[in-house]
Amino acid sequence: MNKSLMTASEAQIAAARVMARCDALAEISESEDGLTRVYLSPEQLRANARVGEWMQAAGMTTWQDAVGNICGRYEAAQAGAQALLLGSHLDTVRNAGRYDGMLGVLSAIETVQWLHDRQQRLPLAIEIVGFGDEEGTRFGITLLGSRGITGSWPESWVTHPDGNGITVAEAMQDVGFDAAKIHDAARQVNDIAAYLELHIEQGPCLEQEDLALGVVTAINGARRLNCSFIGEAGHAGTVPMTHRKDALAAAAEWMVFIEHTTQEHDPQLVATVGTLSCLPGAVNVIPGEVQLSLDVRGPQDEPLERLLSTLLTQAQAIALRRGLTFSANEYYHIAATACDARLQQALSHAVETVQGRSLSLPSGAGHDAIAIAERWPVGMLFVRNHRGISHHPAESVQTADVALGVQAYLQAVCDIARAKE
Repeated sequence: MNKSLMTASEAQIAAARVMARCDALAEISESEDGLTRVYLSPEQLRANARVGEWMQAAGMTTWQDAVGNICGRYEAAQAGAQALLLGSHLDTVRNAGRYDGMLGVLSAIETVQWLHDRQQRLPLAIEIVGFGDEEGTRFGITLLGSRGITGSWPESWVTHPDGNGITVAEAMQDVGFDAAKIHDAARQVNDIAAYLELHIEQGPCLEQEDLALGVVTAINGARRLNCSFIGEAGHAGTVPMTHRKDALAAAAEWMVFIEHTTQEHDPQLVATVGTLSCLPGAVNVIPGEVQLSLDVRGPQDEPLERLLSTLLTQAQAIALRRGLTFSANEYYHIAATACDARLQQALSHAVETVQGRSLSLPSGAGHDAIAIAERWPVGMLFVRNHRGISHHPAESVQTADVALGVQAYLQAVCDIARAKE
């Protein structure tokens, strides 16, 4: 095994600090009985201020950009050089865990802290960003922070309301931002060389392999559809079984097909029916209409589209055979995001250095890297998360795993920056 830049004892100290800071950020919440921190809230600005202080202590200059991201820069050996951007998000879902997003920002700060303590500068500057909104909890639109950096905010976003009818523009004004200046947050393509994100794995793969770290190959693309089977309602006691047009029975048959077919198609593809409603919804009435959702995800778009086509074709066949009609409306479509091959290689080498071997795996959840990849190469490092539980207070990472993560992160940052010489 190659020797890493950061010693094991240094990594333990850094990891302990990361864990303590995750705990400190978890206290900045709109509710006392759980962690909730949403975009453009007083809690977000408090978290930004706290993270900004930690960035400054690591030798960084800091600023809060026009969409509310907290940013820091550790200058290169030569001032004005391109930056290697590191980051993740500081917002949360409601009743969240304390590591999703935050672990990535705080681990990034530790890589700069190590360089600063040794007065080392790299050929690339290092910039860290704590994105203000990745989850979309408040406004129902996601990646607002990272799309601020890329300059890809749709015009319609500023008029989008939250649950209380407050628009993004109004919420920005309430906390001292100006929606007319959103595009000031956008970075020039030449400013940034690449983006790296450390994140908890929101799944069980690393735990099953007994590994602390893994390297992400791609972030899954996703398709979400509202579907319906329409048959004929009837009296549960008087309509013979052979004469029924039972929409729920058709939906049930399709759901079993979805489960079996997805398992056989590709181990990296997943499909979920998450909602189901029956009409008229009475115990003594044959269901005449069923509304259900379909969520299909995978790390490559072509296999994903093939699976979706197979599932929809079968739904139509089930409906035809049963004398029903089937319809589907796709309301959400996001392409798969491939991670950059060279960044994957650098991360894999760093992971091998600190834990002996590396595991490559896709991410089933979305990340800020999706937006950033529209402008710059992206790479992602996963840290083991107990049972893969996420978006829940039971999120749990081990300090020893975080120590390995910070070691690998620093190694990759230095290798990537020096490769630019």
